[in-house]
Amino acid sequence: MIKLHGFALSNYYNKVKLVLLEYGIAFEEVLDKLPLGEPLLAQSPAGKVPFLETEHGCLSESAVIVEYLNARFPERGIFAADPWQAAKERELIAFVETYLELEARELYSEAFFGGKLSDEVKATAQARLRRYIASFKRLAKFAPYVAGERFGAADAATFVSLPLVAMTTQRIYGEDYVAAAGIDWKAYVKLVGERPAAQRVNAERKAYIEANS
Repeated sequence: MIKLHGFALSNYYNKVKLVLLEYGIAFEEVLDKLPLGEPLLAQSPAGKVPFLETEHGCLSESAVIVEYLNARFPERGIFAADPWQAAKERELIAFVETYLELEARELYSEAFFGGKLSDEVKATAQARLRRYIASFKRLAKFAPYVAGERFGAADAATFVSLPLVAMTTQRIYGEDYVAAAGIDWKAYVKLVGERPAAQRVNAERKAYIEANS
């Protein structure tokens, strides 16, 4: 059976977990906390989670894992059957993770973990986040899902990462830049959060936080 390694605080772990649950792919969860030590570095060379253990070996990087699941289980429809629509879904994932979440991640130490960042770091991230959130708004449909009428892999990525971007900007700059750009992300998260797979992901994330606080 496929084994998903990581922990429920990680949004990228939760993205993969949501895909597995949503599309009915059997898997086992294995709790691995950071930093990963030997022998796990042989399975996840960069020492990151999530990573997937299969009968053929291990895969790291959440984007690669989702692509593998899509190729291994093509009948599940993780991406749209239409090549253009599937490409647009992948474009949204790249936007959310590369331009929004990765940029916001530079601020997490102060936003969530009691650290302190320089004004220069915060100013640089602020300019980029405002620009990239506006770009994301032009790309996303929210009709009602991020890529259109169909729930897909782009929603798994957006559901776990977009709220982090909004909360980070609220804590660092005193304003929710996602909402300020005209994106009703709370309504979107509520919609996706009604799905059983998303409810399980949220419940288990909350339980993990409570158990480790």
